[in-house]
Amino acid sequence: MRYIQLRIVLCFLIIAFSPTILIGQAVRTIDVNGIVKSAEGKPIIGATLVSEKDNISTTTDFTGKFLLSVPVNSKLLINATGYITKSVVVTSNEMSLVLDKSQQVQVAFKKVQESDLLGGVSYVNLPDILEKNYTTYSLDGLQTFVGGFNGGNIWGTGGYLVLVDGIPRSAGSILPVEIEQVTFLKGVAAVALYGSRAAKGVIYITSKKGKIQKQQISVRANAGIDVAKRFPKYLGSAEYMKYYNQARMNDGLSPLYSDETIYNYASGNNPYRYADTDYYSSKYLKDFSQRYDANVEIKGGNNIAQYYTVVNFSRAGELLDFGEAKNNNTSRFNIRGNVDLAINDFISASIGTNAIYYNGRGVNTNYWNSAATTRPHRFTPLIPIDMLEEGDDASFAMVNNSNNVIGGKYLLGGTQLDLNNSFAAIYAGGYNTYTNRQFQFNTGIDAKLNSFIDGLSFHSKFAVDYETSYNQSFNNTYAVYQANWNTYAGFDQITSLTKFGEDAKSGVQNISNSAYQQTLAFSGQFDYVKKINEVHNFSGMLIANGFQQSISEVYHKVSNANLGLNLSYNYANKYYVEFSEALVHSAKFAETKRNATSPVLSLGWRLSKENFMKNWSALDNLKLTVSAGILNTDLDVSNYYLYESIYSQTDGAWFSWRDGALNRSTDSRRGENLALTYAKREEINAGIEASFLNKLITFNGSFFANKIKGNVIQANVLYPNYFTTGFPNSSFIPFINYNDDKRIGFDFNVRVNKRVGEVDLSLGIAGNYYDTKASKRAEQFEDQYQNRQGKPLDAIWGLKNEGFYTDAQDIANHATPSFGQVKPGDIKYKDQNGDGIINAQDEVYLGKAGWSGAPFTGGVNFTAKWKNLTFFALATGQFGAHAMKNNSYFWIDGEDKYSVMVRNSWTIDNQDTATYPRLTTTTSDNNYRSSDFWIYSTNRIDLARVQISYDFPKKMIQNSFINELGVYVNGANLLTISPERETMELNVGGAPQTRFFNLGLKALF
Repeated sequence: MRYIQLRIVLCFLIIAFSPTILIGQAVRTIDVNGIVKSAEGKPIIGATLVSEKDNISTTTDFTGKFLLSVPVNSKLLINATGYITKSVVVTSNEMSLVLDKSQQVQVAFKKVQESDLLGGVSYVNLPDILEKNYTTYSLDGLQTFVGGFNGGNIWGTGGYLVLVDGIPRSAGSILPVEIEQVTFLKGVAAVALYGSRAAKGVIYITSKKGKIQKQQISVRANAGIDVAKRFPKYLGSAEYMKYYNQARMNDGLSPLYSDETIYNYASGNNPYRYADTDYYSSKYLKDFSQRYDANVEIKGGNNIAQYYTVVNFSRAGELLDFGEAKNNNTSRFNIRGNVDLAINDFISASIGTNAIYYNGRGVNTNYWNSAATTRPHRFTPLIPIDMLEEGDDASFAMVNNSNNVIGGKYLLGGTQLDLNNSFAAIYAGGYNTYTNRQFQFNTGIDAKLNSFIDGLSFHSKFAVDYETSYNQSFNNTYAVYQANWNTYAGFDQITSLTKFGEDAKSGVQNISNSAYQQTLAFSGQFDYVKKINEVHNFSGMLIANGFQQSISEVYHKVSNANLGLNLSYNYANKYYVEFSEALVHSAKFAETKRNATSPVLSLGWRLSKENFMKNWSALDNLKLTVSAGILNTDLDVSNYYLYESIYSQTDGAWFSWRDGALNRSTDSRRGENLALTYAKREEINAGIEASFLNKLITFNGSFFANKIKGNVIQANVLYPNYFTTGFPNSSFIPFINYNDDKRIGFDFNVRVNKRVGEVDLSLGIAGNYYDTKASKRAEQFEDQYQNRQGKPLDAIWGLKNEGFYTDAQDIANHATPSFGQVKPGDIKYKDQNGDGIINAQDEVYLGKAGWSGAPFTGGVNFTAKWKNLTFFALATGQFGAHAMKNNSYFWIDGEDKYSVMVRNSWTIDNQDTATYPRLTTTTSDNNYRSSDFWIYSTNRIDLARVQISYDFPKKMIQNSFINELGVYVNGANLLTISPERETMELNVGGAPQTRFFNLGLKALF
């Protein structure tokens, strides 16, 4: 049988936005000279065909789909620059070949081939996603593409480090359109080289670079609207008065509001006299707010210089629709530039800059907070001038002298208790602007040192970032008016006005909340890469890395400094071993404890290359990895000098060290511990990577188990009680390394790609599950069930309820509550320890809070492409966590605003069906505390995004200056499926959650 080796060389990337490339063209003949010919008998120029028997070679060129017909059992090796080499044995007279793009992935201080990644690393190429799912936040929705990331943490540990081009920056400082790749470094081996502050994971964002190509200009524009998902529901004035009377009767008081008063407020005949203010009315809010953004990308280059530039502008409005609030908006403008230069054959340089101009305009009040707290009957926002009684010269004089006659028809309403209210402030209180400026600069020098040692190179990077922000405001004073009404003419009219305050515009511009931040970052490294006999692959890195951030009003700078060593070897891309170690430094500890080493080891084995796996025709690839190591971190050490003892001078004490003055003492506030040191993240993780049926199905998964040992605490229970005194206030308790935390879990990412007829289908499922445990705690509870040790780190603690007290006898027969006097209709709690008293000792574990994410989070993304039409949908889900209904919408007493929650509050008549405690005009400490009465599950599934895209056929634009043209419509935050949907869609005291609908246009020139 004749063996043929076919080599295909691509001079530039083809179909750049597709993760795989189908290359194919029918080949009918191979002539005696070894020329590959098409069905029409024409040579296919640019590929290399080698016959082992005849040693014939020729070069051909092609693009598109490539089908090669060869004799059965021929052995072919396809190798294309930028794509993964593929070896196949032909089992039929004609078969299809698929070449996958050879993907380089950014990891710590280097790029590696995707096929050579070891465990604890995931990545996404954002341009691929952006083509079908346009968004404006760099990490939006990526949890559906990456296992182990839930949007707020990596592997259940909050506080990950974000690096943009290797520099610590916020994820919001770079937009998705500017990003080439996002890498999630999750395991110990993946993050060790970044030192102490990377111990909770790293998200590495790589910005786009220029390429050797003709200049290309991409333009994108979007226009969309935000529509409120849900507003809080509060009682109107009449209904509020009814339930307030009920609360007074519960307290043994007479009703405050008469039936006539309630009727007048309910009738709506004169809302100016009988105020019934709905802060969420269309009188004050728009149906939707608008959002726009546009960007232009320019890239190109030659062998000497490659460049990439992007300019972005966005603007968003708000829902408020009156007074100065109509002008509320935020705008962002930024320009980024990256240039790569080849100075000579062995030295190259890179320069990156980014400038962000962010401005916001708002009013001098918190409208949404007022909407959640101000009762509807308190005052009428506007007083109608045309309802003033004729002949009331004093009132008309007030009108004529007012600087704030709204629309020529109204005066600002208020009372002596409501001198400053959101309505008056928005109409007449002035406005403020927020200004934020960010300037980012980074540069690097790379040098090939092959003349000294073959395979040796040097790389360096230096960055300086500045960020400043401040508020400017014009704070005007204004008068409000309270109307005094009469009806002696047979209709309502205003007898007189009472004025509170004065109108004044000082013209003074006030500057406040000035802040700044500076970041300095540096890294330098020697790299060594060597390949021996085409199978032995050696590499090594010696790294110095550090950054420092100065933040306004923070005395100590945020610092991270470490040295790193990385050594790796793989044999024939089959067996892998990699060792990394970082020497970290922290000034938070005493001098003898400031340095520590963080060693990690990783192993990998590609089983699919073993002979015993070759008969598994359905298996394309199977690789197992395992990593273990110890990372030293000061990330959760709250301050500097905690190792030192602290003495404080206080006034008014009974003892003094100074003769003749008995008014000052020196107290000890903390003991010394020079052995205080780093907490340690000890971890082992294992990974599996597999693909089946010619990459029809791909799978990546990781299992991890880690322990954070020696978290820093100040533990009173570990020391004798005489180490602390109440008078004078003294303590000799030191900070120590004591608490331990455990996390165990797994993540996965499954993708299925299938062509059905003319439709390309793609389905991706990603998920992450983890469990946490406080494995060691310094605690001394009298009752064992209250021990935090052994419980989740985000445990919710509270009382167990047993319904409502039914009557005085029920109260007398139950354990005595210690949270104030109770009455029938108050919540009854279980006496856990049987001591006859309900207090904090009866609090038990109620469930996981999910403060750093629910135990299970995941997502699904689906793509269907038919010709030029693409449909994309993305859904996310979370399960296993709980939350507490403990904001002002649910916890209501005293003079609070009443939400609709009170409608089924307890009374004697409905005590068997009531779902809410009795109302009271006093405080209700007993009812409104952490208990399972208020707890709810946060399980939910969200339809997060849907987009439909259409790319115009090239024949429609082939005679124009446009190379590509497309349009799309998309929506975000569309649907929530949950038993507690209303609760989770509700924002109390802040702007509402919104659904977003967008129309976009993109073009390539």
